[in-house]
Amino acid sequence: MNRYLGETDFHHDAHERLGVLITNLGTPTAPTPRAVRKYLAEFLWDPRVVEVPRPLWWLILHGVILRIRPGRVAHAYASVWEEDGSPL
Repeated sequence: MNRYLGETDFHHDAHERLGVLITNLGTPTAPTPRAVRKYLAEFLWDPRVVEVPRPLWWLILHGVILRIRPGRVAHAYASVWEEDGSPL
């Protein structure tokens, strides 16, 4: 059972209410693969963000995501990064 779900009788196909949540989850400290890797590791390891069994998620996160995404994402951050830091 998931420890973060508040409603046990919630059904995804029920369209009773609609809500939109817009939030800023922060940015890496620099537009570099190393900084992006650290940011992604901290963010994606939170069990409230990814609700997958921890051993399986550790393998996916460290075996795939943190090896591939930081280099690609760092280029995107670098394209919007300003001299005084992130515009986000």
